[in-house]
Amino acid sequence: MTEKQKTIRLAGIVRESIVDGPGFRFAVFCQGCPHGCPECHNQATHDFSGGKDVEIRRLLEEIDKNPLLAGVTFTGGEPFCQPEAFTELAKGVKERGLNIVTFTGYTYEQLQEMTAENEAIEHLLDATDLLIDGPFIKDEKDLTLQFRGSRNQRIIDMAATRKEGRVVLAQQYN
Repeated sequence: MTEKQKTIRLAGIVRESIVDGPGFRFAVFCQGCPHGCPECHNQATHDFSGGKDVEIRRLLEEIDKNPLLAGVTFTGGEPFCQPEAFTELAKGVKERGLNIVTFTGYTYEQLQEMTAENEAIEHLLDATDLLIDGPFIKDEKDLTLQFRGSRNQRIIDMAATRKEGRVVLAQQYN
């Protein structure tokens, strides 16, 4: 493991969330986002030089403190701008029997194209149980949606998507 993989650049964490995915969750907000979605509710996470570096082992220690967690959510910012570090964190999360929800402003199709240049993106996709993809679009904002802010964003069942070889939406949330 490289030194970079031992830390993640974070904007912050939420130890107990019920809005960042199904069940009781630990949410990890990464720092840095290239999308610049107008009216994003996490604008403070956009600056890549903001936030602070946090050791992955420290995050896992915090996760271990709560036996009621159903899973961990990777959000931001843009987790796929730090795919190596989030993949490393995902390994520890999976070892604890927890599921992973990953939010991204990229579409799944864009991420697949990006794997040719960075295989860590594929590893992070493989570790993800539910992928919530697509940029926030102000004109499609819908406060009635579960776990997302605009109608263009999809909740993708990654296990079914890998099995079928095509995007499969998680029907219980769409």
